[in-house]
Amino acid sequence: MSEKKIVEERSLILNRRSFLGKAALGVGGIGLASLLGTNLFRKGENGLYTADSGPTGVKGVLDSLHHPSKIKRVIYLFQSGGPSQLELFDYKPLLNKRRGEDLPESIRNGQRLTGMTSGQDRFPLVGSNFGFQQYGKNGTYISDLLPYTAKIVDDICIVKSMYTEAINHDPAVTFFQTGSQQPGRPSIGSWLSYGLGSENENLPAFTVLLSRGSGRPNGQPLYTRLWGNGFLHSLHQGVQFRAAKDPVLYLNDPKGTTADVKRSMLDKLAELNDQHYQESNDPEIQSRIAQYEMAYRMQTSVPDVMNTDGEPDYIYKMYGSDAKIPGTFAANCLLARRLAEKDVRFIQLYHMGWDQHDNLPGAIEKQAKDVDQASAALVADLKQRGMLEDTLVVWGGEFGRTNYSQGLLTDTNYGRDHHPRCFTMWMAGGGIKPGIVYGETDDFGYNITKNPVHVHDFQATMLHQLGVDHEKFTYKYQGRRFRLTDVEGHVVKDILS
Repeated sequence: MSEKKIVEERSLILNRRSFLGKAALGVGGIGLASLLGTNLFRKGENGLYTADSGPTGVKGVLDSLHHPSKIKRVIYLFQSGGPSQLELFDYKPLLNKRRGEDLPESIRNGQRLTGMTSGQDRFPLVGSNFGFQQYGKNGTYISDLLPYTAKIVDDICIVKSMYTEAINHDPAVTFFQTGSQQPGRPSIGSWLSYGLGSENENLPAFTVLLSRGSGRPNGQPLYTRLWGNGFLHSLHQGVQFRAAKDPVLYLNDPKGTTADVKRSMLDKLAELNDQHYQESNDPEIQSRIAQYEMAYRMQTSVPDVMNTDGEPDYIYKMYGSDAKIPGTFAANCLLARRLAEKDVRFIQLYHMGWDQHDNLPGAIEKQAKDVDQASAALVADLKQRGMLEDTLVVWGGEFGRTNYSQGLLTDTNYGRDHHPRCFTMWMAGGGIKPGIVYGETDDFGYNITKNPVHVHDFQATMLHQLGVDHEKFTYKYQGRRFRLTDVEGHVVKDILS
C-alpha cells in the first residue's frame, strides 16, 4: 500500500473516531446499553445489537415472533450414548420369541452397520431381559426399569419413530445439538439466545449442566463445542454450571478485590474496549464488554440459584436422595427447575453413560435408576407450579440400539450396537399432546413403519413452539444463510395440542 493510501486510510479512521467520540453514546455504547437491558434500541445487520423486552432482560435479533409461542423455555435432558429403546419404551415380544435367531436379511435390507458389528458372522436377535407393563389412559407400554416415568405417562408424548443418518456418537450428538454432523455450527441454545434473548439480565440465556451415569461411568466423552456458539457471537455460547466450589469458572474475584474497585475496573475496561471497537469495528469486542458485565451480575445471581438448601424436604423426596449430591442427574434436574423459575431460556442437561455395547442388562439397570425418578419429578414439579404449560421438557439421546446382540449372546447377558434407523424420545409440556404415542416400528424394532420423525423435524417443532419459523430464522455467514435445520425439517403438527 502506498504512503498516500496509508495517510488517507488513517484520516478516515481518525474522522470516524472523532465523530463517534463526540456522539452521545457512540455505537459501542448503544450496543453495550442494549445488551445490558437499557431502553435503547439498535439492531445491526448481524443481530448483535438488541433491544430490551421489559424492565429486565434483553431481546434477541427477532423483532417479533413469527407466530404466537406456546412456551418460554426449554429443558433438554440429553441422554448421551444412545439409550436402548428396546429396554425402555419400544416393547417387542417377537424378539423374545425368536431370541438367538438371525436377523432376517429382508428386515435389515443391507442397511449400514458400524465397524463394531459389521464383521460378526451372525446377528442374533435378542429381546429385553426386563418386563413391560401398560400404564395410563391409553395403556402405554413402559419398561419395569422406569417405574417413575410410568406414573407420568399421561403427561408425556412418546415418539417411537425418531431417526437420524449419523451412526457414530460424535457426529450423531453434534447433529442433534447443532443441526449438522460437522463441528462448527451454533448449538440449539446459542440459536435461541441469538434469536430470542433472555428474560433475565442476571443469568445467561443458555446454561449447561453435566452428570456422569453409573451404567458406564467411563463412556463416551462430551465436548464444549456441543454448547458452543459456532459462527454466532461468543455472547451466545452456553455457560456451564459445575458441581464445584466455583460453579462457573473465572467468576469470582481475586482476594482483596472490593466491589468499588471491581466496578471501576470494569468501567475503564469497557472504555478501552469501546475505543478498540471504534478502530476495528469488530463486533466481538462488544460481546466481550457484555460478557464482563454479565459475569459481574452473575457473582450474586449464581450462588443464589445454585443454593438449594431452602428447598423443602418433600421436593428432595420427589427428586430422590441423589438430589442432595451435587453433580448428579437428580441434583441437576432440581437446578434446572430453579433456572427455569429464573426465566433462563434454554437449560441443557447432559447425562453420560448410555453407550452399552456389552453387559447391557446390568448397565442399563443402573443407568435407568440414575434418571427415572428425577426426570419424572421434574415434569411433576413443573406441573404443580403451573410452569409445564410454558416449558418444553425433552428426554432422549442421539440414536437407539440394535435388535441383535453385539458380541456373545448368553441367557443373561448381551450388548447392543448403535442403531440410527429408529429410536425413542419423549417430550412434555409446551403445547405437546400429553399421553400419546407417536410413530410405530416393525415387530423386529428395526425399521419405522409409521410417522417417521427426523432430527430436523424435531428441531423445527421445538422452534415452532417457541414462536419461531425454522425456515425464516437464519444467519448469514460466509455468503450463505444458515439455519438450525439446514435445508430440511418440518413441524410435526400431529403431536401439537
